[in-house]
Amino acid sequence: MAAASVSRLSRLLGRSGAQLGRSMSSGAHGEEGSARMWKALTYFVALPGVGVSMLNVFLKSRHGEHERPEFVAYPHLRIRSKPFPWGDGNHTLFHNSHVNPLPTGYEDE
Repeated sequence: MAAASVSRLSRLLGRSGAQLGRSMSSGAHGEEGSARMWKALTYFVALPGVGVSMLNVFLKSRHGEHERPEFVAYPHLRIRSKPFPWGDGNHTLFHNSHVNPLPTGYEDE
């Protein structure tokens, strides 16, 4: 019953059962050309993109230190409802004392 309805449906669509199943397989897209395409994309897009990103980081790091903004104790920022489970409970996991203030202000001021 099910096979008859599938064959009837495939005839209505104008395809045979082999063509209907084959169109979803990866072999229908040409395997030999896709490996060459991905290799070319790696060499001509990905690697130059990484190189340009590295150059950007290097050039921006040479500008030196930036002036840190003045600390303003806004009531909606740095709310601690419970302590963090590491360290003294007041520092975030990736705390940087030069950039990240505590609820009371910067550590070195």
